[in-house]
Order: sequence, then C-alpha cells, then structure tokens
Amino acid sequence: MTTEIIATDAGDARVTWHRAKKPRLLLAVSHGAGGGIETRDLQSLAGVLPGHGVSVALVEQPWRVAGKKVAPAPKTLDVGWRGVWPVLAGSGLPVISGGRSAGARVACRTATELGAHAVLALSFPLHPPGRLEKSRADELLGAGVPTLVVQGGNDPFGKPAEFPEGDYELIEVPYGDHGFAVPKRAEIGQDRALEIVTEGVVQWVSSLG
Repeated sequence: MTTEIIATDAGDARVTWHRAKKPRLLLAVSHGAGGGIETRDLQSLAGVLPGHGVSVALVEQPWRVAGKKVAPAPKTLDVGWRGVWPVLAGSGLPVISGGRSAGARVACRTATELGAHAVLALSFPLHPPGRLEKSRADELLGAGVPTLVVQGGNDPFGKPAEFPEGDYELIEVPYGDHGFAVPKRAEIGQDRALEIVTEGVVQWVSSLG
C-alpha cells in the first residue's frame, strides 16, 4: 500500500494504492459526502480485488484532505476527480471509475468525458431520503459505459425497487442501509453483507473486456 498526493484545481487530493501483482484493470473509487475511504465497502474491495487482478486506488477528495467536514458542490467534486484522472490513466490500465454515494454520482457524470472503462456505483443516492421526486436517475442512466450499481435493500437514498429500468446491472445487499450496515435481526450478518458486495464486484469485473 502506498499513498500519493495529487494537485488538482480543487486542492490536493490523496490516492492510496492497493496494487495487484499482475493487474489487468484499475478500480479508482472515491468516498461519499459524509465520510472517507475508511468505509467498510471501500476497505473490503481494496482488500479483495488485488487478488483478482484488479488494482485499487482509493481516492480522497481535496475537501477531505484539507480536513473539512462538509463536501463542496457537485461541480467542485467533479473538478477534483478530473484532476486525479491523468495519474490514474497513467497506470496504463483500463480504469473503472467508481465511488460511493456522492462519489458514485461523480463517477457517472464524468465517465464518458474521461474515457472510463466502466463505472462502479456503490450506494448510488437516487434521491434524498423521502424525496423520490428529486431523482438523480439521469446521472446514472447517462454514464455511457458498462455500469454496476451495488445498493442496500433498505437504503433511504434509493431502494433497489425504486431504480428505473436502464442499461446497467444492479446487485442488492439484503437489509443493507446506505453504508451496507445490516440490523442484528437480519437474516444475514454484517460479514455476509460485505461478501455480497465483494463477490458481486469480482464477478462483474471478470466480465469486463
């Protein structure tokens, strides 16, 4: 694991690399508006995917590196992501653009422009909680590249059944909330919930050309 600081027009971003021995793909994935790269799903993917030929770059947006508690506007998040991209693409590998929550929106919005190989959207915030009319489906449907959504079955930002039909795949994590946490009364435990995330992503990346 190595860490690298990258200057962008939105400030300094930070990339933590988890490299595969013989990589064929690179997953670059960023965090949401309420947390960083320490989330259970991002850490699980960084631990599992290198063993399947996929290097992982965990990207911290400049606002997090600067120690701020509140994420900036979506346009500023896009600026930070664009600034990191040349370093990611410089790996020489096809880059899967990924993110959780707000980071998933960034990945979808910029995928075609940046030449992403595919998009991984973890806990895509389809709408604010309780505000189904404020849909962000156009961002997801406009990604323009192969896209996988991994969504908690009880995510207040968008349950799987609320997602529109479209040219993307969706994996449901039963009982999972926006952070893929499952209640103690659930029929699956927390470890199994994370396995559903990692196993689904491993299977999906193996299908990418």
